Amino acid sequence: MINPNFEKPKIITVSQLNYYVKSLLENDFKLNSVIVTGEISNLTDHYRSGHIYFSLKDEKSVIRSVMFAGNARSLKFKPEEGMKVIAMGRVSLYEPSGSYQLYVEGMQPDGIGELTLAYEQLKKKLEEKGIFAKEHKKPIPKFPRTVGVITSPTGAAIRDIENILTRRYPQAEILLCPTLVQGENAAPELVKAVNLFNEYDLADVIIIGRGGGSIEDLWPFNDEGLAYAIYASNIPVISAVGHETDFTICDFVSDLRAPTPSAAAELAVPDTEELKSYYKSQIHYLSTMMDRKLINAKAILTRSESRLASAVSDKVSDGQKLKLLNKIKRIQNIANSRISEESEKNSQIAAKLEELNPLSVLKRGYTVTEKDGKIISSSKALKPDDELTVVFQDGKIKTIVKEV
Repeated sequence: MINPNFEKPKIITVSQLNYYVKSLLENDFKLNSVIVTGEISNLTDHYRSGHIYFSLKDEKSVIRSVMFAGNARSLKFKPEEGMKVIAMGRVSLYEPSGSYQLYVEGMQPDGIGELTLAYEQLKKKLEEKGIFAKEHKKPIPKFPRTVGVITSPTGAAIRDIENILTRRYPQAEILLCPTLVQGENAAPELVKAVNLFNEYDLADVIIIGRGGGSIEDLWPFNDEGLAYAIYASNIPVISAVGHETDFTICDFVSDLRAPTPSAAAELAVPDTEELKSYYKSQIHYLSTMMDRKLINAKAILTRSESRLASAVSDKVSDGQKLKLLNKIKRIQNIANSRISEESEKNSQIAAKLEELNPLSVLKRGYTVTEKDGKIISSSKALKPDDELTVVFQDGKIKTIVKEV
């Protein structure tokens, strides 16, 4: 018996069905923000579009997932097959295929920090390319005329570097290229600074770095672009990032790593007092050696003359004596000439060594100003009534600041 009130089911299209299911999923507030943990599989990274397609799975189930380029660009690490992650996003349905999937908006490694993983991935990548190889390291110049510094103009690092450079080697000019050393805009500025020093050949050695901080604070120094800029630098680079226990990509690619900014300054220049002592000892050594050579040469010449004169008296005629004596005279003249030449060379070497003496600049009228035993490199460090010591090449004077 047919029920007269029975309504015939409405026939809908596949698209209508998928649209309806999609609306159900998207209107469920619990599915609009979910956090799912799982293992990445079937990973496809579309380099042109920037979208990442993959599946998340556990021991029993799988869900298709997609992370669009806008969100993927914010990832610090590179997703890999088999990596366990925590994904944040929303659940919806992909209408053309009728499959529901997870639209991932954020993702982080499960069990290890995102930045730590990104650091390890980049370090491995650059190491395999030979960016850290020792054969690419450039030597640090012994007597730099200009030391380039890339850091914040207001941080403690630049003050430490300036104090040590002016104390150890005041002859060197300090050229600061101020940059950000923290935040998203820091890395591009650091890259630009390295390239600027090289483009215009502004320094003999570069110190790049900052004081300590968290891995987030130091992150600009783990930038891949900065690594390539340092690698391509024609000017030797000393990395001074953070404290002794901090390591960044910048440390590995630079020509020399210093545990702190202060240590970088000490590695960049020699110590004036040590140089002074060294040059004095070298001059004394050369002078002593040449004096010994002259004394020995004269003694040998005297003995030879005596032996030849004795031989001439006993065994030869007067004519032969005269010839031999003339030869002795010529030998003596040649020997004296050689001795004079060596003495002149000794004087020239001593003069060159003296020119290299860092304190020789004081003889040209320059002075060094000290306050409380520390060298002053800027008037900003002074105030009225400060007591100063001014060092000349032949003595010191005491003075008081009247006005700044």
